[in-house]
Amino acid sequence: MDIKRFAVEETGVLELRDANDVPMIGDDSKPMTITGYGPGSKTYARAQAANQNRMIDKLKRKGKTEQTAEEKAREQAEFLAGCTKAFSSNIEYDGLAGEALFKAVYSDVSIGFIAEQFGKWLNDWSSFKTPSLASSASTSGTQPG
Repeated sequence: MDIKRFAVEETGVLELRDANDVPMIGDDSKPMTITGYGPGSKTYARAQAANQNRMIDKLKRKGKTEQTAEEKAREQAEFLAGCTKAFSSNIEYDGLAGEALFKAVYSDVSIGFIAEQFGKWLNDWSSFKTPSLASSASTSGTQPG
């Protein structure tokens, strides 16, 4: 059996939920979503490497790894933005677009549940299952053996 049949998709789509765990629906009556690059993608690996390189650079410059809350939030926003392919068209923030939009949303503590939610989802390999893998996993419990 070819082990590659268990490979995950490069991207996945997260339907956002608000702080009360209610689906976030835009003015267009469609779910607000984030399309993200998962841990099995080269884009995720690059974002993770950039994050680690920032930490190493800081250690070289300052000789310590302690961070202020603001520095930590900025680095987290940069990592999450690096793993974001797109926001649904019904997500707006101060007229921003692209990476500037991603960083602004992930940096805003008043909507910090979005960054937290995306970060948790992003690190869950099952968020990126292929459709065939997802369907075979759901039926595996009913097969004899």
